[in-house]
Parts: sequence; C-alpha cells; structure tokens
Amino acid sequence: MHLRMPSIDRGVQSFLWAVVFFLVLYFGMVAVDVSKATALILSLVAAFLIFLLVRTRGGDTSGS
Repeated sequence: MHLRMPSIDRGVQSFLWAVVFFLVLYFGMVAVDVSKATALILSLVAAFLIFLLVRTRGGDTSGS
C-alpha cells in the first residue's frame, strides 16, 4: 500500500502561504515599532501579492 499526501488545491495553498506571511510581516513590523495601521496595510498588500505569486507561479514542476 502506497500512502501519499492528499491533493490540496492551489488556491488553498496560496491562501495559506498568504496568511502565514501576513502574520509574520504584521507582527514583525509591530515588533520593530511600526504603527499598527501602517503594518496592517503593508502586510495586506504583501499578502495579496504573495497570494497571486503562489497562485500563478507556484506548483509542482515534476511533470515538466
């Protein structure tokens, strides 16, 4: 019996990457004394761009 990881949709993977990096960026900026509003806006923009990057460019390259 060969067990393998379940297939996860690329959109779900992109969203999870974006959430993780949003949290890292937001709390990192707040930790170095950036205002919370600025940290929130910059983190949201970066998370959106990360989502798009992973959604369009991320994926399994073993098939090529």
